Amino acid sequence: MKFTTPASTNPIDRLKVVGRPLDRIDGPAKTTGSAPYAYEQHEAAPNAAYGYVIGAGIAKGRITSINLNDARRAPGVIAVISADNAGTLGKGRMNTARLLGGPEIQHYHQAIALVVAETFEQARAAAGLVKVEYAKEKGAYDLDQARDSAAVPKSSKPDTKVGDFDGVFAGAPVRLDATYRTPDQSHAMMEPHASIAAWEGDKLTVWTANQMIAWTRGDMAKTLGIPKENVRLISPYIGGGFGGKLFLRSEALLAALGARAAKRPVKVALSRPLIINNTTHRPATIQRIRIGATRDGKISAIGHETWSGDLPGGKPEEAVQQTRLLYAGAHRMTRTRLAVLDLPEGNAMRAPGEAPGMMALELAMDEMAEKLGIDPVTFRILNDTKVDPEKPGRPFSQRSLIECLRTGAERFGWKARNAEPGKTREGRWLIGMGVASAFRNNMVMKSGARIRLDTRGIVTVETDMTDIGTGSYTVIAQTAAEMMGVGIDKVVVRLGDSRFPVSAGSGGQWGANSSTAGVYAAGMKMRETVALKLGMNPAEAEFSDGAVRAGGKSAPLGQAAQDGELVAEDSMEYGDLDKKFQQSTFGAHFVEVAVDSATGETRVRRMLAVCAAGRILNPKSARSQVIGAMTMGLGAALMEELVVDTRTGFFVNHDLAGYEVPVHADVPHQEVVFLDETDPLSSPMKAKGVGELGLCGAAAAIANAVYNATGVRVREYPLTLDKLLAKLPAMT
Repeated sequence: MKFTTPASTNPIDRLKVVGRPLDRIDGPAKTTGSAPYAYEQHEAAPNAAYGYVIGAGIAKGRITSINLNDARRAPGVIAVISADNAGTLGKGRMNTARLLGGPEIQHYHQAIALVVAETFEQARAAAGLVKVEYAKEKGAYDLDQARDSAAVPKSSKPDTKVGDFDGVFAGAPVRLDATYRTPDQSHAMMEPHASIAAWEGDKLTVWTANQMIAWTRGDMAKTLGIPKENVRLISPYIGGGFGGKLFLRSEALLAALGARAAKRPVKVALSRPLIINNTTHRPATIQRIRIGATRDGKISAIGHETWSGDLPGGKPEEAVQQTRLLYAGAHRMTRTRLAVLDLPEGNAMRAPGEAPGMMALELAMDEMAEKLGIDPVTFRILNDTKVDPEKPGRPFSQRSLIECLRTGAERFGWKARNAEPGKTREGRWLIGMGVASAFRNNMVMKSGARIRLDTRGIVTVETDMTDIGTGSYTVIAQTAAEMMGVGIDKVVVRLGDSRFPVSAGSGGQWGANSSTAGVYAAGMKMRETVALKLGMNPAEAEFSDGAVRAGGKSAPLGQAAQDGELVAEDSMEYGDLDKKFQQSTFGAHFVEVAVDSATGETRVRRMLAVCAAGRILNPKSARSQVIGAMTMGLGAALMEELVVDTRTGFFVNHDLAGYEVPVHADVPHQEVVFLDETDPLSSPMKAKGVGELGLCGAAAAIANAVYNATGVRVREYPLTLDKLLAKLPAMT
């Protein structure tokens, strides 16, 4: 099915099941521990041996010798794999560095060997016997030092320009020119990168924690040099990913190599230090923002430049994306530059681009509002636009930013905010409020599904879509139930298997909208099949309450399958509506903080997010996504930072003891409001993504609240107390 014209009235609009705040259908399995995650597929892959990954001890250079003999002789050892005996390996198109290093080393903790043994403890002990000698080479590990050598990246639009930014900015009566920094960050998901691999002849099966089944299946086949048809990936449950499990990673490849050598299943899970230095992370950025405005607050010129780093062949953190679209201004400029850094690979982390970009842009907007003497909410509303500022002839499909800001201000009590920083106290605590717009582009991806119908009226959906804790099982079940006119208890959902139709996968905030649109397409085909089987006109058939009715006839849904199971498969493909209309999601974040006037300790007291993201398919799971994103924003604002050892090129705090993330005690009261919105230009579901919108702007709202509380403007994240202490107002 092709989506080329705006959605009209369709079966989803009945909203008998879709749009309801239903509990997760996978909840009982997860809360009772019966949902098998990748490392727990004991029944599917019995008698599995254990693999332990050895990471490189240098960041750049070569292995001059690697002695595996002692490890091979150690108790319980079955095989030891290194680049010397792994055979010829390719590199997946989604990977920047090779997943098995040697002799060349491209980054610290790049995998260089796998020890396979009968038990995990034996594999770990034997790994300690591997002796490696290196020839170190000088590497680049400091973004500030590499900034001047940064080059134009190979991306679609590294630079954009509209009008005369330089001239208009120089002549603007009110100007801001500020530089902001965001640090390297880790995905820090609960479930580690883990896989079990097994061979049956030349056929490989991998049970893995992966967000994008089709991408990873293809890259596994390419890396091993085998036909894609010989690779099966299974990933029904994933304990968090945040972008870190989008691509093939070393543990899955090494499990496959280990299983081939051991001639039995092998399971591999990365330890926390290896996760942080061996896998991907969100790259640090340096961002310069310049805004020029008239004295009445209208932006006349806006420019945003960003620098980030990655391994050779890597991609930039495109932190200017939102600035191209979020606010009006006739004269505009963005620039993206990429430096070569020999740190572990930088890649997608929840809301890549917009998340760090909004951390800077929304601080700049507050600073500019203060220069102008205009309320920060009013300033943002004043510079709203209903068209793409770079292409004024292209309108937004839906844009409710003003409504988000006004609704949030009213519900949060913004009028009570003291505009003068550092003047509101409760005992020793300095109290402040902050605001930031929320923005994330809406993306759609081709997505397929298969629907089966049996004589009992049970509807089974199969798609390789994944659930990373986002509620995919439930929104897919709701879609199938709505399409076929049954209760959700009559729907079975099977996900995460490469034998199922290829879906959009989980990433880019496109998962729920795109995957359910694929189920919609398969549902339309099944409706037609059922109606014809029952001798009814498909155009007139109504599906409700487990029955089909048309032309005065009625029959139970399951009757259509009396001669055998019915199967319908289709996918949703998209035309060029996204080129004719800019599709984005919008929101507003409001935050109240308290800062200890003696210590600089910051406590977030309450948070509000107002979101406009099309039809909300399941308000309960959508709220869960947004509060999770808000919590990530809290971490980004106050604590999260991968600290780089710029002498030796690795992240020092490479575990969950040193890399701090928010815990329950850090998380305040959180409220989420969804505006009543549908977007018929997005998909037949009239929905959009929402899971990353809750992150974009949240950290900036906290930083703006800290400034309002203290009068201390911090332009480098995270806002740790050492950056506040020397400038705090005097205690009273």
